[in-house]
Amino acid sequence: MSRKRFTMEQIIGLLREVDVKVLQGKNIGQLCRETGISEQTYYRWRKEYGGLKSDQVKRLKELEKENLHLKKAVAELTVDKLILKEAMEGNY
Repeated sequence: MSRKRFTMEQIIGLLREVDVKVLQGKNIGQLCRETGISEQTYYRWRKEYGGLKSDQVKRLKELEKENLHLKKAVAELTVDKLILKEAMEGNY
C-alpha cells in the first residue's frame, strides 16, 4: 500500500469534515476508512492540528522552517567554538 502525503491544509480540512460527520452521528472508524486514513492517524492529526485554522498552519510551517535554520546555525557555531577552543589550548 502506498503512502499518501497530505498537506497541513488538507489535514485540517479532513479533520473538520470528519468532525461535522461525527456530529451527524457517523462512526469515526467508518469515516477514517472512507477518507483513506487509519484511526491512529486521525487521532494523531487531531492532537497535533485539531484547533488550528489555515492561517495558523501557514505560520506554524514558517516557524518550523525558521527553527530548523536556527538549529543549523547554532550547530555550526558550536563546532566553530570547539575548534577555536582546541586551537587556543594547543591541542591540535
